[in-house]
Amino acid sequence: MTVLIPRKADGFVSRTIAGDVIIVPVRGGVGDLEAIFTLNSVGATIWKLIDGGTPLERLAAAVSSEYEIGAASAAADVREFVELLTSKGLLVGQPPDPGAAP
Repeated sequence: MTVLIPRKADGFVSRTIAGDVIIVPVRGGVGDLEAIFTLNSVGATIWKLIDGGTPLERLAAAVSSEYEIGAASAAADVREFVELLTSKGLLVGQPPDPGAAP
């Protein structure tokens, strides 16, 4: 299975307010306030690390280190979270760049 590298989809803006990350879809230049996403601290950590170049394994390693949880648990949680955000249209996946450093 090819590991995907998540990238934030176009058409969303995010802001950190009182420690929470709020994601709002923007359509036609206007925020869709009916479809706001609020992330908890773990979700916010993952969202902030998603840059279109970091593979899931590195995201999971960062979560494991930050929250002192096992690597396998962090990997499962990150994969589930990324799949959820992808299903909601907030993320798109791309294959890893073969020329990129590991």
